[in-house]
Amino acid sequence: MNIQICTKESFAVVGKEGSTKDGKDFIQNLWQDANSHFNEVESIVKKDETGTLLGIWGAMSDYSHQFAPWEDDFSQGLYLAGVECVNEAVPPKGWIKWTIPGYEYLYVEKEKETTFFEVISYMKEKKIDLAGASHEFICPETGKEYLFFPTKKLV
Repeated sequence: MNIQICTKESFAVVGKEGSTKDGKDFIQNLWQDANSHFNEVESIVKKDETGTLLGIWGAMSDYSHQFAPWEDDFSQGLYLAGVECVNEAVPPKGWIKWTIPGYEYLYVEKEKETTFFEVISYMKEKKIDLAGASHEFICPETGKEYLFFPTKKLV
């Protein structure tokens, strides 16, 4: 497991929001909904100079939308299946925009289903506090999935 550190300023994600209260397949259903209606938000997503999306995010938050970690041993919370968008974007009807605070993150490629809890164990062992909700990031260029763990909120 190759844990790395990065800093990411506050950014916006527009997507489809759901909750763990929506049932076991809720994340898969959100992604299906978001992907099948992507054309509705294509004009507000961030892209690089070649036209490639800058980020596909599975953003997470506690139920209060304060970006605290999921509750009950990371099993209860909100999820936003979406794409990074321009900060001033107004989401179309049926879409939600979250503005995620800036943090210093630990991040790691998700190599297996246990990666999340392996990083949480690593953080406990190294006495590194989780400063907010973790997020999933899918790299549009490679398709690889990464997990981002906020360790310090930026001022």
